[in-house]
Amino acid sequence: MKTLRILAGLAMLLPTLMLATGCPHHKGPAERAGQKVDRAKEKVEDTVDPKGPAEKAGRKVDKAVGDK
Repeated sequence: MKTLRILAGLAMLLPTLMLATGCPHHKGPAERAGQKVDRAKEKVEDTVDPKGPAEKAGRKVDKAVGDK
């Protein structure tokens, strides 16, 4: 009986794990265009109000880990 409960729990958990891992994300043309707009906006902001070294480092870290 205990084995049956464990198997039932795994059977319900497996689809959730499969959905969570999913396929690798490929950027479409709209997402790439949006990123170009974001970079252009950052360049304009940096020209108007230059960032300090800590802010520049933070931005590089955000880009490296994929934060927006």
